[in-house]
Amino acid sequence: MRAIQMQAFGGPEVLELVDIPMPEPAEAEVLIKVSRAGLNYADTHQRTNSYLAKATLPLVPGSEVAGVREDTGERVVALCGDGGYAEYATAPGALTFPIPDGVDDATALALLLQGLTAWHLYKTCARVQPGETVVIIAAAGGVGSLAVQLGKPLGAGRVIAVASSESKRDLALELGADAVVDASPDGLADRLIEANLGERVDAVFEMAGGQVFEECMAALAPFGRCVTYGIASEEPNTVQTGALMRRSHAVVGFWLMHCIGRPAMIDEALADLFARVAAGELRVVVGGTYPLDQAAQAQVDLRERRTTGKVLLDPTA
Repeated sequence: MRAIQMQAFGGPEVLELVDIPMPEPAEAEVLIKVSRAGLNYADTHQRTNSYLAKATLPLVPGSEVAGVREDTGERVVALCGDGGYAEYATAPGALTFPIPDGVDDATALALLLQGLTAWHLYKTCARVQPGETVVIIAAAGGVGSLAVQLGKPLGAGRVIAVASSESKRDLALELGADAVVDASPDGLADRLIEANLGERVDAVFEMAGGQVFEECMAALAPFGRCVTYGIASEEPNTVQTGALMRRSHAVVGFWLMHCIGRPAMIDEALADLFARVAAGELRVVVGGTYPLDQAAQAQVDLRERRTTGKVLLDPTA
């Protein structure tokens, strides 16, 4: 079968198109003929072995797929861990979910990883209360574009979107943001407070790290929460207990992989997300679908902020 495989860590050039044997499902796993594989920012960290979970070589990247179960013919979406950039992938049966009628593969993929993340940022991590102001960094991205739309339904009183270009800020407004600000780190805290009508904000969903994280912390109100779920800048931050105490701030980390093995954390949220899509309350923004042999270019475009919403690979192309 055709697949993208890494024999070394490094730049985009390590993502090579190869022919390898079809994977064999282990006990409690299923084999999926892949129609679409999801790209995530974490994939670019995995390529350099700088992700939270260290990788081993050789590796077929890709943590999520949509397609058809070989044993039942059912359309499914699955968290496969790795192996997704390929024509076939295996996944644990417990992490393989039927795709409801009327939901396309791209939408299902976005809801599985980005959607679950956005849902848990509100419900599990920030525990947003009715009327609170929420700031969403990278608001036109896969997680951000869904988080903007979930804001009001999940209780936010004001949603402030942060994005790097005018077109992305326009998209955030179209998706329901109350205000948008430029993503440049310099002066970001002041712009967030201004966008909140002169008041500090209650919760921030932050995935950049570095100066952006520090600016978000500076914009928080007393009892404000900064939820960090990525370090796109690759600039980690140090949190000081005294600084947290002085303003009654909280910093909460989130990694979706910790929901694995806790079915209630996935089943309820995914059912809610599918229901919102069916009701027309939530739409997935697809930022591009690349042929399998353009996986390297897809990662470059994702990392350089050329994409919006969910980015996909098509192993059939």
